[in-house]
Amino acid sequence: MFNYFEYEHFDSPDVQGSGQMMDLKIIQMLDKARAIYGKPIYITSGYRTEAHNEKVGGVSGSSHLKGLAADVSDNPRGTKIDSRNRFLMLQALFAVGFDRIGVGNGFIHIDIDTSKKPDVIWTY
Repeated sequence: MFNYFEYEHFDSPDVQGSGQMMDLKIIQMLDKARAIYGKPIYITSGYRTEAHNEKVGGVSGSSHLKGLAADVSDNPRGTKIDSRNRFLMLQALFAVGFDRIGVGNGFIHIDIDTSKKPDVIWTY
């Protein structure tokens, strides 16, 4: 179904198979962004259960809880992201239509939650 991702890449660590709760559109958009980026994009956080969201300090009402958000990185551990890779990944994410983006040292948050304001970028 996807070229670069599987639903399990988006699993909440506490519930195997929970990646199936992800909205199909966000995975398709990420798949297209990965093709543009030309290098691996790692999902460091996808779908989250309430318990896992609380454990990682996620906000209440997080788009991760709805399967509408993912945190991505240029490395599987989500440690400090390379600045050039961050730039190139952001270009690819914008190119496929992501318009809600949070930028941290080790990850980029993207979501497609239409209940929240579009055309925003924030930092962590």
